[in-house]
Amino acid sequence: MADSGMDGLLVIDKPGLGRELPRAAGVDLSTSHDVVQRVRRCSRQRRIGHTGTLDPMASGVLVLCLGVATRLVEYYQGHDKVYTACVTLGATTDTYDALGEIIARRPVSSLKADAVEDVLARFRGEIAQRPPVYSALKQGGESLHRKARRGEDVIVQARPVTVHRLELLSIEAPDRLWLRVACSAGFYVRSLAYDVGEALGVGGHLSYLRREAAGHFSVADAHPLAAVESAAREGNLASLLLAPGVGLDLPRLLLNGEDARRLGLGQRVWLPFDRVSTLRQAQDTAGSTCQLRTPPGFASALVGGVVQAVDDDGHLLGIVRVLEESTESGGGLLCKAEKWLAPQTHSD
Repeated sequence: MADSGMDGLLVIDKPGLGRELPRAAGVDLSTSHDVVQRVRRCSRQRRIGHTGTLDPMASGVLVLCLGVATRLVEYYQGHDKVYTACVTLGATTDTYDALGEIIARRPVSSLKADAVEDVLARFRGEIAQRPPVYSALKQGGESLHRKARRGEDVIVQARPVTVHRLELLSIEAPDRLWLRVACSAGFYVRSLAYDVGEALGVGGHLSYLRREAAGHFSVADAHPLAAVESAAREGNLASLLLAPGVGLDLPRLLLNGEDARRLGLGQRVWLPFDRVSTLRQAQDTAGSTCQLRTPPGFASALVGGVVQAVDDDGHLLGIVRVLEESTESGGGLLCKAEKWLAPQTHSD
């Protein structure tokens, strides 16, 4: 397959289990890898990567990077997520979700909101969470779910995660809790479902999960997979792409043409403060994005980190690492490109 030349971000609304169809025949339970493969076929773009997996039963935001944007995958990872979830109480499964085998049943008496809220309070803030055994986490170079399916004893250590917000949306009698969760990367809603069920003394599993947001992207930005495939057949797929760099949560450096050219050639470049502006994005009171130039002193906080290099039109040129700061002769930054997207040009 020859590359189509499509470059950019594609925000997919991944299909998954619906609210009222626990395990109906014909439901699309695509894995994140399946989604990548389908987009690869319809776009004729081989270079595609996703920025964070979604379980097969989960629907919602899945951000794909196409073409040159695949160089940015790592910079879109590790962002906070927002989910809507349903926990079905009274039945525990081996995978902690509706796709697993039921391994225990317990009766569920009438659920009181106060009792549920008391339990949820334990899972807010910084907590230690034990991921599911059936997960893509690796141990000894192999995914845990592969070990578990072979019947091996797998010991999973608890990991620190952060729950920024955990809301009880509703109690649906007789046995379902609807929740909204805003959490850090690495948080497993399946584990939350299991832990909440155990804390209530009746067990439970995750029966519905929808990712509402990932980083700066929400379901409002996302396109159903079927719509993406339809757009590709009609030759309109490019209209769904976002420019590489949209939604990157990194400080920005505005470069002139010569500095950009040298960085693109792999050179270390001193960028005097009188030739480069440090930029950050902010939201004005009307909700639109504006650019604020920050004073040179702000740059000291950038040393050792990475920033976006942009041109006068705000187009992303590449990702640059700030190596040093100098205060001599007006001051400046020593930078080197880590991932360069702009075409390399040579001087005459």
